[in-house]
Amino acid sequence: MSETARPVSRPVLTPRTRPLLILALLAGALALWRFLAGLGPVTGMSDGYPWGIWIAWDVVVGTALACGGYAVAILCYVLNRGRYHPLVRSAVVTSALGYSLAGVSIVIDVGRYWNLWKVVVWPGRWNLNSVLLEVALCVMAYVVVLWIELSPAFLERWEAGPPSARQRFAAAVRPRLEKILLWIIVLGLLLPTMHQSSLGSVMLIAVGKLDPLWHTPLLPLLFLVSCVAMGYGVVVLEATLSARWLGRRPEGVLLQGLSRAAAWVTGVYLALRLGDLVGRGQLGHAFTAGRLTFFWLVETLAFAAGLALLASRRQRRRPGRRLLAAGLVLLGGILYRFDTYLVGFSPGPGWHYFPTVPELLITVGIVSLEILLYMVIVTRLPILAGVTGDAPGAPTTAAADPR
Repeated sequence: MSETARPVSRPVLTPRTRPLLILALLAGALALWRFLAGLGPVTGMSDGYPWGIWIAWDVVVGTALACGGYAVAILCYVLNRGRYHPLVRSAVVTSALGYSLAGVSIVIDVGRYWNLWKVVVWPGRWNLNSVLLEVALCVMAYVVVLWIELSPAFLERWEAGPPSARQRFAAAVRPRLEKILLWIIVLGLLLPTMHQSSLGSVMLIAVGKLDPLWHTPLLPLLFLVSCVAMGYGVVVLEATLSARWLGRRPEGVLLQGLSRAAAWVTGVYLALRLGDLVGRGQLGHAFTAGRLTFFWLVETLAFAAGLALLASRRQRRRPGRRLLAAGLVLLGGILYRFDTYLVGFSPGPGWHYFPTVPELLITVGIVSLEILLYMVIVTRLPILAGVTGDAPGAPTTAAADPR
């Protein structure tokens, strides 16, 4: 893969991307205000709602959206589908950025952020009964693993440069790194499996506070399976949109096969989700839960509509329909996580939460920063592989669909 990967020769700051920079800078200013003024004046959080959109979106949803590298690694290294290897590096970029910025969100969200360093250096004070401890340690370790997985791209760029200390360093380190990279990848498969399921486990203790539509013993499994489906959806979305924005040929053949994998995983998720409701006798409640019925229906129908498109070989061959299907699966996964952590959660009478304008702007700014950093990385480093695919607007032949 690295032989055909190359930087994309495109400017980062254009009339289209400058608004993203403005939003990111605004978010930075608001985050500074939060650190100076505290959570109370800036957010809508309270004792009843100790977390808000920064956790529900930036962390719980954001890390699932950053599971593209995990999902593609399962195909390449567990199921031995080596043809998807050209997608690995770009998927790892989105994962590294997503998880790193999720860590930034946690720093912004935590009340006593100045004590976060103790999680790493004071194991004697760990609460070994806490699921959140496992999530924190796994996420921090996974951020390191992702950047190590991405480091060959930096080393290749330095090694190809003019003779210098950096060039000699890259030439010496890269061969040694490649020898141990397989074990890094194994660790990169283990850590998301642990903490994505644990994000579901966190809400197991919310008995009586989380509506039965979402509170189930299968929460860890549902969070894990749905994050894999979302990972495939993100890779399809990212590959399609980046090809259009950067003027490249999209990896049409590979994305067809990836969409087929997404169909299988989405089907497994829906079977588990609906089977769980039937098994617990809550399917009738799904249609009598008032406003929660609406959220459950939108979430479920988004997954179902995405599956209907992904399951059709004819629809998978059409780039626009692939993109729509990926968006629907992502919408379903986003709503499922949002519903579990916020919409379906009620701490008791008298407590209400709605994100404030600064909360929303910081979240939008973090997403904008992630897009900008992605543009910087793919235009500076050999990330996107020159894979032959269907040119924009060109029809895809039936023979191109990998089965």
